[in-house]
Amino acid sequence: MSLNIKPLADRVLIEPAAAETKTASGIIIPDNAKEKPQKGTVVAAGKGTKDEPITVKVGDTVLYGKYAGTELKLEGTDYLIMRESDILAII
Repeated sequence: MSLNIKPLADRVLIEPAAAETKTASGIIIPDNAKEKPQKGTVVAAGKGTKDEPITVKVGDTVLYGKYAGTELKLEGTDYLIMRESDILAII
């Protein structure tokens, strides 16, 4: 599936990973207690700025801040668009 969106400059489009439904010990987490995921996959990336080229590439799994980015919904799928500086690490 191809997206018709191309982030500008140092922005990155991320598809968040699904929220955990069960803890490591087997306890099921109810919907109202689930935390926002902080991990996702890069779907599209801009070219970077003149001074700093972009370092992440499509397909990278990344960690980002809990409240980083702007949520948007495209073709029924939730995405986050954020600056590359909001990404904490590449996994």
